[in-house]
Amino acid sequence: MQNLLVSMCDPGATRNGTRPTDGKEQKRKNMGDSYDREIVRQETTSGESVRPVSPVTSSRTSVASYSYPSYTNPVIAIVWWVVGLLDTLIAIRFVLKLFGANLTAPFVRFMYDLTAPLVAPFHGIFNTTAEGRSIFEPESIVAIIIYTLVGWGIVSLVRVVSRNRHSTTVVD
Repeated sequence: MQNLLVSMCDPGATRNGTRPTDGKEQKRKNMGDSYDREIVRQETTSGESVRPVSPVTSSRTSVASYSYPSYTNPVIAIVWWVVGLLDTLIAIRFVLKLFGANLTAPFVRFMYDLTAPLVAPFHGIFNTTAEGRSIFEPESIVAIIIYTLVGWGIVSLVRVVSRNRHSTTVVD
């Protein structure tokens, strides 16, 4: 049993726990199997080492880097600021209509007049539901989603168009 443990821990050991003798040829037989198996290792060495036909003189490394010009960050920030402002104004309109705000209040009238052109392209896509003075206006939600997607598209386009592409090849 001890010999079996030694042979399991030492891959070069035979079943009886001893290592094969060193030499030009090493033979190992495993007799415990239902068939005989023989592994032969043979080392060959020549008098002198072989040199490569042509030495390696250079290697090639390509590095691609992308950078954005400094002016694109303000452009992107302005686009997101405008989209955020439009979405906020439309969200205020949605909440005022949903809670049935008084139409005679100057702020309510101002918000409705200001946001009417922003929501107008989306009227009629879905039915508007009214319960008393409360109005559920789904075109406001659609307008918020569409304006956000348009802003995202503009920002993506600015990033793609303004990206500087540098390709550097280094030869050692």
